[in-house]
Amino acid sequence: METIILFAPLVGALICGFGWRIIGEKAAQWVATGFLFLVCLLSWIIFLTFDPFAHEGGHYTVQVLRWIESGSLATDWAIRMDRLTAIMLVVITSVSALVHLYSFGYMAHDDNFDDEKESYRPRFFAYLSFFTFAMLMLVTADNLVQMFFGWEGVGLASYLLIGFYFRKPSANAAAIKAFVVNRVGDFGFALGIFAIFFLVDSINFSDIFAAAPKLAETELHFLWTTWNAAELIAFLLFIGAMGKSAQLFLHTWLPDAMEGPTPVSALIHAATMVTAGVFLVCRMSPLMEFAPGTTTFIVVIGACTAFFAATVGLVQNDIKRVIAYSTCSQLGYMFVAAGVGVYSVAMFHLFTHAFFKAMLFLGAGSVIHGMHHEQDMRNYGGLRHKLPKTFWAMMIGTLAITGVGIPLLYIGFPVGFAGFVSKDAIIESAFAGGTGASLFAFWALVIAALFTSFYSWRLMFLTFYGEPRGDKHTHEHAHESPTVMLVPLGVLAVGAILAGMVWYKPFFGDHHAVENWFGIAKHEKEAVLVLPGAAFAATEAAKDEGHGDEKADHGEGPTPGQGAIFMAADNHVLDDAHHVPVWVKLMPFLAMLVGFLTAFQFYIRRPDLPGKLAANQAPLYNFLLNKWYFDEIYDFVFVRPAKAIGHFLWKKGDGATIDGFLNGLAMGVIPFFTRLAGRAQSGYIFTYAFAMVLGILVLVTWMTLSGGN
Repeated sequence: METIILFAPLVGALICGFGWRIIGEKAAQWVATGFLFLVCLLSWIIFLTFDPFAHEGGHYTVQVLRWIESGSLATDWAIRMDRLTAIMLVVITSVSALVHLYSFGYMAHDDNFDDEKESYRPRFFAYLSFFTFAMLMLVTADNLVQMFFGWEGVGLASYLLIGFYFRKPSANAAAIKAFVVNRVGDFGFALGIFAIFFLVDSINFSDIFAAAPKLAETELHFLWTTWNAAELIAFLLFIGAMGKSAQLFLHTWLPDAMEGPTPVSALIHAATMVTAGVFLVCRMSPLMEFAPGTTTFIVVIGACTAFFAATVGLVQNDIKRVIAYSTCSQLGYMFVAAGVGVYSVAMFHLFTHAFFKAMLFLGAGSVIHGMHHEQDMRNYGGLRHKLPKTFWAMMIGTLAITGVGIPLLYIGFPVGFAGFVSKDAIIESAFAGGTGASLFAFWALVIAALFTSFYSWRLMFLTFYGEPRGDKHTHEHAHESPTVMLVPLGVLAVGAILAGMVWYKPFFGDHHAVENWFGIAKHEKEAVLVLPGAAFAATEAAKDEGHGDEKADHGEGPTPGQGAIFMAADNHVLDDAHHVPVWVKLMPFLAMLVGFLTAFQFYIRRPDLPGKLAANQAPLYNFLLNKWYFDEIYDFVFVRPAKAIGHFLWKKGDGATIDGFLNGLAMGVIPFFTRLAGRAQSGYIFTYAFAMVLGILVLVTWMTLSGGN
């Protein structure tokens, strides 16, 4: 079953990419889509039936083939199946299957291609399926090399999909930008893998996790100083996660990636590729727990990203860019959760976010489709009657992402939409972190929640309420999307409503439920013997406080690698998050309410206010509209110097030096000697005889002087 899940999308991609000429366009698309629905069904079966305690270490492996063997490096291609993998499987395959189905309607007619002269749909479906295969290869990896191959595979697929409209210069530029920025992060990821192999002599996850305590006591010389090995490796791996998950400083590719077709935005930038970084941090939790400096850095970056992206989303006018910055912001939430040590909550928000964010992107695509590819919200208005089903889907997604629910009501689970449950869990965990960084993250996330509510409702009000704006002809011919596009919206709407409440307990409900769900085995007595590093020190400290012996008697305390995630013995954030003050629990709801009321005042009651405020606060408005000028700064610091160096090497190196040398040799030196040789060819016999006599004289002279030797 696991092998089918992994390779069925690849088979679909090959059939769509190369076999469509034999079986036809429609058949190829249906084959690829059918494979995705098959693997989606199988993934849900694994997700619902997986029992981590039925397998040693909470996981099992499925051998695919022997792969790379060189010296002490022995890498098999194997599928690691645990709870983290099962979660990612249902997220990837569910969204991908629905995006495939949605694309039948969205890509039916495209003005960027000529249907009579070229066939673009099989290529598009082949790229989608290949992306799904690469993503599945990433999340099922049993070692870092296999994960890195999948990591680079999704990078290639995203390049192809973002630049799918290859005749548009902006699409090509966006694809190149995404590829280059991600290579920066991937370089850090690769260095982390090298460091792990150098110190552990293995890149298999089980070996790395077992060696984590020892790495915490090892020092590694890198660049100009000495580093703690666990801290350095965790930091380098997070650099890779920053690039793939568009965190601050490596985020600039994500908004531009909206140049691809809208189904691409839903697949790559809502639920799958951009969450790979979060998955990496959670997968490497046994290492992250021994790197407190790096996890603090993760918390700060995640909080700053959530705040930054939310501020930029306030003023964007392209409907897809608003949702793109929302994605960037929500990824910041996930990293904060992982940074404070509640990896289960990070995965919880990743899981719920997949439903409502994919639905928002596909809903935006439905609006764009109905408005004849108009994307500027300032040219929308009054569309709820023209696109009623899309309106209700977008409304559900907005209620989910803004965190609408009933605070403090608990009936075995909180009552509210998916985002209300998972996002509140992150904010409460940030407060419970107990450090300065986590407290900073708490307030940053609360403010980001307020901004998220404002720009989400701004999108709804500008799009579906008020008077029609923009081209009158476009509004008159606005139409609801076909059923094949609306069905995925309906399915995702169910997840946006129920996913948080249904799966609250195993992700965040209580410590025991989380341990059972993720297969965290408790062996405190053995852990004291096998953990010589930070975990042992933490255990001894707990004993000094009078808690260690009691915990040992109850058999508590996991060892690294015993389960899908690892929480050290001194990591109590998950428990403390359930006992935060009432005002902390109310803050996200109040932030959501303030954001909604402000957007209602600005875009329903007083639609003249946004223009006046933008005029009165022009510097701030332009600062946000230009995305904090990150692109301009990077252009000045990196792009222009690189172009200048390239121009210098072109003119002086290639032109003056290389071409000058070759041209001088070919056009100066060689013709000179050619002319001399030409003069010797006079055509007179006496000239040749004279040359022969000179040759004989030289030969006799040389033999005389050398004595015949």
